[in-house]
Amino acid sequence: MDEQQPATATSLRGVLNAARDGLAGIGDVMSSLSATDLAEVMTLADEVKSQAAAAQVRVTAEAAHRGEFASARRGVGSVHSWVREHAPSLRQGGAGQVAQLAQEAAASTPGGMWSRGGPEAGAFGDASRPEGIVWGRVITGEVGAGLALTALREVARMKDLLVEDAVPTVAGAILDHGVEWGQAEARKIRPRLLAKYGIEGEFDDKQKRLRAGAFLSSPVVADGDLTEYRMAMTPAQASRLEAAIGPLSKPAPNPDTGEADLRCSGQRRVEALDAVLTGAASAEAAHRDPGGAATVVHVSVTLADLLAGLAGVDGGQGSGAVLGSRARQTMLAPSVVRQLACDADVIPVVLGADGEIADLGRVTRLFTLGQRRFLWHRDGQCTFPGCTAPAAWTQAHHVVHWVDGGPSDLENAALLCQRHHTQVHDQRLIATVHLPDGHGRSVTWDLSPGSYDRHLPERLAEFARDRRRSAVGRRRRQLDTGPPEGWESAMPEWLVLEIADELETEHLALWEEEDDRWRDVA
Repeated sequence: MDEQQPATATSLRGVLNAARDGLAGIGDVMSSLSATDLAEVMTLADEVKSQAAAAQVRVTAEAAHRGEFASARRGVGSVHSWVREHAPSLRQGGAGQVAQLAQEAAASTPGGMWSRGGPEAGAFGDASRPEGIVWGRVITGEVGAGLALTALREVARMKDLLVEDAVPTVAGAILDHGVEWGQAEARKIRPRLLAKYGIEGEFDDKQKRLRAGAFLSSPVVADGDLTEYRMAMTPAQASRLEAAIGPLSKPAPNPDTGEADLRCSGQRRVEALDAVLTGAASAEAAHRDPGGAATVVHVSVTLADLLAGLAGVDGGQGSGAVLGSRARQTMLAPSVVRQLACDADVIPVVLGADGEIADLGRVTRLFTLGQRRFLWHRDGQCTFPGCTAPAAWTQAHHVVHWVDGGPSDLENAALLCQRHHTQVHDQRLIATVHLPDGHGRSVTWDLSPGSYDRHLPERLAEFARDRRRSAVGRRRRQLDTGPPEGWESAMPEWLVLEIADELETEHLALWEEEDDRWRDVA
């Protein structure tokens, strides 16, 4: 037997040297390979690699079984350092996994029960146990050391929660999934396995225990930067969230203009969440306070900034800071305050030169409930070209911004979804409100960037003329006894509200149908 050992070692070295040298020279023949040859060589190279990885685990386990690392007990070395020394490529990653798997296999095998480079007894030598199932697929090269350890850890975590006879099946299922989709994905099927093979009631108990671990962090606010949250949700919470934002976060190219949706996935998802929250806030505000706005924004601003015109031209100096929520002291640029002012109650908190509160303003009411309901009927959906977001997901936008002197009346209002509301403010776009055209549209947008600034002076002049005419008319009528100007003059306010109540009921029903349809799609 001893006389054959050198010949065996020599032949093994010859095979390995030949494989190494052959692969090293692959570049010399690469250009002559056909497409079929390239695919075949790729497969063969992968098979060689997997067999080499299996050989490294088996060699390390053999060395561990022989006690080659006994010096580790005296603090001189370790299995990990031995692997790193003799397999330099594993220094890039994987040395620890090879060392750990090999050492566990060697340590679990009783003395004298090791042959042909592997265990014949113990956990790793029993093909009916998870360790034996894993080892059998490692030495064939099918499963790498990393996936093998993942499978063993997952089985160990679930073992007491599983039906006893199902443990080997679960081990095989984890390996199968990992071979197909990767080591990271193998960890994600634990809930599915518990649901299928767990002890009766265990999966339900597991889901209930998860509730205590769900959380939403307070915001981490950085001036002039993003506000960061951390969140973990139960499966039920996550499924509801994805059902709500999934349909809204899909790429949405404009069918009218052909403009591509260039937003990244993360931006689409956070804007979808914003749209859902805005819709929920609007519904809650309407239920709680007739005429209530979607949000109430407390903004502190110094007297100097206020007098300098915080609401003036975008890009100017000054800022506002949010108060009264966990996002307190978040700095808001003038353009952001301008957008919030479209569909929010603004409560100014004016600070003096030394930071003292000089004035606490009253709520500045913007569009009334009756006006918002009327817009739902008039516009029906987001008015931006090509957008079909329903009215319930939109905000009432001041065509001429409220902070620029635009009135809160229906001739200066248009519905916009959150995405296009942001785009209109960012690109400084303006619209014209008119009588319904042949398509039933009452709002036409000028999509050329900066159109708002170009048309603002003439719009403000037009509002001033309307106010003067209105004042003259009021004097002639001796008090305000006639109908108001603009869209409201078409019918008395009580009739507008009566019709609006009926329209709200109709639109809420349509909203629920639309919501159900999106959930079915999700």
